[in-house]
Amino acid sequence: MSDAPSAVPRSNAVVVVLAFAGIVVSLMQTLVIPIVPELPRLLAAPASDTAWAVTATLLAAAVATPVVGRLGDMFGKRRMLLISGVMLIVGSVVCALADSLLPMIIGRALQGLASGVIPLGISIMRDELPAERLASATALMSASLGIGGALGLPAAALIADNFSWHVLFWTSAALGAVAIGLVTVFVPESKVRTGGRFDLVGALGMAAGLVCLLLAISKGADWGWGSGTTIGLFLAAVVILLAWGFFELRTDQPLVDLRTTARRQVLVTNLASIAVGFAMFAMSLVIPQLLQLPAQTGYGLGKSMLAAGLVMAPSGLVMMATAPISAAVSKARGPKVTLMIGALIVAAGYGLNIVLMSEVWHFVLVSCVIGAGIGFTYGSMPALIMGAVPASETAAANSLNTLMRSIGTSSASAIAGVILAQLTTDFGGYALPSENGFKAVLAVGAGAALLAFAVASFIPRQRVAGDAAPVAEGPAESAEVAAKS
Repeated sequence: MSDAPSAVPRSNAVVVVLAFAGIVVSLMQTLVIPIVPELPRLLAAPASDTAWAVTATLLAAAVATPVVGRLGDMFGKRRMLLISGVMLIVGSVVCALADSLLPMIIGRALQGLASGVIPLGISIMRDELPAERLASATALMSASLGIGGALGLPAAALIADNFSWHVLFWTSAALGAVAIGLVTVFVPESKVRTGGRFDLVGALGMAAGLVCLLLAISKGADWGWGSGTTIGLFLAAVVILLAWGFFELRTDQPLVDLRTTARRQVLVTNLASIAVGFAMFAMSLVIPQLLQLPAQTGYGLGKSMLAAGLVMAPSGLVMMATAPISAAVSKARGPKVTLMIGALIVAAGYGLNIVLMSEVWHFVLVSCVIGAGIGFTYGSMPALIMGAVPASETAAANSLNTLMRSIGTSSASAIAGVILAQLTTDFGGYALPSENGFKAVLAVGAGAALLAFAVASFIPRQRVAGDAAPVAEGPAESAEVAAKS
C-alpha cells in the first residue's frame, strides 16, 4: 500500500509522455503539407517525382508498423519505441539538410519508420497502467494520430510562411529528441514479451505485398487506373499476400498470427477500421481545399493555408476532449457501442458539411463534429483489439489495426482524387474541382462512416466485467483482457 500514492503520478506521467510521442509522430506526417506545392521548385524536380516525398513515408510506415509491433512483443516495446524515435530524428535531420530530391525521399522514408510509436504506446499502457486508467489512456493515445494532424497543420503553415522550409524538419527533429528524452525518463520497459524467433520471410512477404498494394492505390491516378503498371501491382499484391497468408498459417512463429487475427472481434474491428480511416481522411482532403480556393469560384473562401489550418485545429482539441468520454461510454456500454456511436457522429458531420460550406464557422463546426466522432471511434478500437488478444501479442495486434486505418486513409486519397479530377469547373482557363465534386467526396465520406457503423454491428456482443476492460462473449473471443500493472 505504501506505493499507492506514487502510482497515480507515475501512471499520469506514462500517459502524458506516450500521448506526446504519438502527437509528435503524427505532426511529422503533417509538417510537409504546406510545402508540397513548392517542392518541385525547392528540389528542382518534376512534381511527379517530388510526390514521392509523401509516398515514401506512406510505404515505409505501412511496412514498419506491423514489423515494429512484432519486434516490440518479442524484445521490448519501450526499446522499439525508442528506436522508432531515433528513426524520426535521423529522417528529420536528413530532410532538414536536403536540397535535392533523393535525400528528401530517404529522409521521409526514415520518418515513416517511426509510425509504430502509437500502437507501441497503446501496448505499453496495457502492460503498465491499472485497469481503471487503461480505457481513457488508450483512447487518448489512439486519438493522438488525429490530434497531431489537426494541430500540426497551422503550426506547419506558420513556420513555412515565416521561415525557411528546412525549419519544418529541424522542428520535427527537436520534438523527436524531446519525446525520446521523456520516454527514457518516465516510461518503464514492459516485462510482457513473447520471445522466440523473428519471422524474416513473413516480414519480407508482407512488405512486398503492402508496397505493391499501396503503391497502386497512391500512384494509380498518376499512372492511370487502367495502366499495365497499376493493374500489375494490384495483381501482384493479391498473389503475394495470398502466398504470405498461406506461409504464415504454416510457420510456428509467424509475424502475424492470422488465427488470432481471424477471431471475429479482431477481424470485424480491423474491417471497420479501414472504413473509419477512409472517413477520417476525407475531411482532411476537402475542407482545406474549399477554404483556400478563390472566392470568385462561388464556393471557395479564398483563405490562406495558415487560416485553413487554424480552422482545422479545434478538431484536434475536440478529439482530445472526447477521449475520456469515449472511455466512459466503453466502460458503461462496451467499446462496440462506442465505435458505432462515433461512426454515426462522423456521418452526421459530413452530412452537415454538404449543406453548410459557405462560411468559415461552418467548417469549424463540421470539423469539430467529425473530430468528436473520430475521437470516439479511435478510442474504441484499441479496447476491442486488446479485449480479444493475449497481452503477449498486443503490440502486433494494435499495429495491424493501425495499418488497416492507414489503408483506409490511402484509399480515401485515391478515390477523392478520382472524383475531384472528374468533376471540375473552368476558372480562368484552369480546371478546378467543382462544388459538386467536393459534395460527392463528402457524401462518400459519410457513406464510409455508415459502412463502419454497419460493419461494427457484427462485432460480438459484449459484457462489461466490473472495472476491467470489456470482454467479448464466446470462447474464441474470450482471450486475456487488459493486464493490470
